[in-house]
Amino acid sequence: MKPEEQNPKVAKEMDDIELIIGKILRIGVIISAIIMIIGFLLLIITGKSGYANNYHPTSFSEIFSGIAQMKPYAIMMLGIFCLILTPVLRVVVSIYSFYKEHDYLYVYITSFVLIVLIFSFFL
Repeated sequence: MKPEEQNPKVAKEMDDIELIIGKILRIGVIISAIIMIIGFLLLIITGKSGYANNYHPTSFSEIFSGIAQMKPYAIMMLGIFCLILTPVLRVVVSIYSFYKEHDYLYVYITSFVLIVLIFSFFL
């Protein structure tokens, strides 16, 4: 549906959704940066990563276990994970946006993209 064919209420809601998407992206990047800076400061202060040489936590359980133990690399990995989740949240909001526009083809396509993204986290 073209923007001029939408009623003003739907057009206003779509504008609001675009603003929400922008805020999600900005807030996600800021939170990720703060978490990564905290991990980096801990690394500088302690002088240790919390792990043996050349080892980095890669699984969720290792990351969360390392965070509980205040290991700097694990905290930085959480920041990177938050940064990765930011566009995933954008995909979720896009599904809602397409649903509100009654653009069901894109709801299905975007839902498939979300499923692939979620599945890829567990590989």
